[in-house]
Amino acid sequence: MSEASLRDIVLGIGEDAGASAIAVAAYDFEHHTTWSLNAARWFHAASTIKVPVLLGVYEAIEQHRFEPYSRVHVRNRFHGVVDGRPYRVAQEREANAQVHAAIGRMLTVHELAEHMIVTSSNLATNVLLDLVGVEAARASLARLHLGGIDLRRGVEDEAAWEAGVNNRVTAAGLCDALRLIEEGKAISPEASKAMLDILHQQRFRSGIPAGLPEDARVAHKTGEISTVAHDAGIVYLDGRDAYVVVILTEWAPEVNGRQETIARVSRAVYEYMTGRKE
Repeated sequence: MSEASLRDIVLGIGEDAGASAIAVAAYDFEHHTTWSLNAARWFHAASTIKVPVLLGVYEAIEQHRFEPYSRVHVRNRFHGVVDGRPYRVAQEREANAQVHAAIGRMLTVHELAEHMIVTSSNLATNVLLDLVGVEAARASLARLHLGGIDLRRGVEDEAAWEAGVNNRVTAAGLCDALRLIEEGKAISPEASKAMLDILHQQRFRSGIPAGLPEDARVAHKTGEISTVAHDAGIVYLDGRDAYVVVILTEWAPEVNGRQETIARVSRAVYEYMTGRKE
């Protein structure tokens, strides 16, 4: 399959599904090649912003600000970035009841990081971002020379959302971040391995993994709100080096079929990367 053919296939998948916009960025470690479509377009990050937060957490660990097994008080009160007013993560907006049940108690940094990525806990994300600091996390991204990622605030900060202050990502930015993790260059080899181990535990598998053979392994992070659905991951196949693929999509709120669309794009990228049609 040629690059032009892949472009036409991906655009066709998006058009058939009724997506408002679609962007893809891919890097193949086997052949050291890239492929992209609209890779510089900004999207609301949804929960994919939790990968940049994870980078900030592990740089803080590398700086000995705390350890992976440092205990953190779990609370549900955070200050908005626009007006400083306190806000909370509503229980119905929390993907992990275990974290919400831990309010008032202690969890380790490592446990919170796992909950943030593996089950996409919004509360764990905000506790960690509060611990690290938004500006410190942004500085971590700058030190890694990661453009295309705009980390501005915690999750569920409604006042910031109303003011237009949102976390944003591009497909290229997330692709670069995952490349650094796979290459062992995200902060340190040890930090990269720890983050990769967490990403491998992802439980939401109806996006990128659903478009791949059953024996494929994927370290990834999903994200979805009313207007966007994303998946960003590193794909491991037997007999070849890994590849990174980031699929970002934007939708009208009433349109369905988002995960199926991501899976179809994942399949098209897999066939392009491997030359296989199974």
